[in-house]
Amino acid sequence: MATIDDLKRVAEVEFSDIVKETFPIAYKLRIVLVDNSFIDVNVSKKLSGRFGFHWECRDREGTIFRYDNFPDKNWKNIPTFPYHFHKGSQENIEASPFPLTIIDGFRSFMEFIRSRVRE
Repeated sequence: MATIDDLKRVAEVEFSDIVKETFPIAYKLRIVLVDNSFIDVNVSKKLSGRFGFHWECRDREGTIFRYDNFPDKNWKNIPTFPYHFHKGSQENIEASPFPLTIIDGFRSFMEFIRSRVRE
C-alpha cells in the first residue's frame, strides 16, 4: 500500500519544477507549490486504500480541487463512486478523471495541477 512518504517522494522528485517544499502537518503531508498554493495529502491509516488530495488555490478566489475516495453518500450517484473529483468548489462534483490507484491517481492529479500552475 502507498504511504505518505511514497507520495512525498513522487512530489519532490517528479514534480520538482512546481514543488517548493513539503512538510508533515499532523497526519497529512502539505506540499507548497511555487505559486504559494498548497496541496494537502491524506492517506488513511485506519481505512485501507482511502485517500484525499486537496489543492487549495488561495490566489484564485478560494478555488479548490480535490480528488478522494472517501465514500460520501451525497456522491453515491457518481459513476466512479466512491472515487470523485471536486472541480473548483466543494459542491461541484464529477466522476474521477484520474486513475483509481493511489500512486497513479496522485501522479495524474499532480499533472493536472502542473498544467494550471504554469498557465
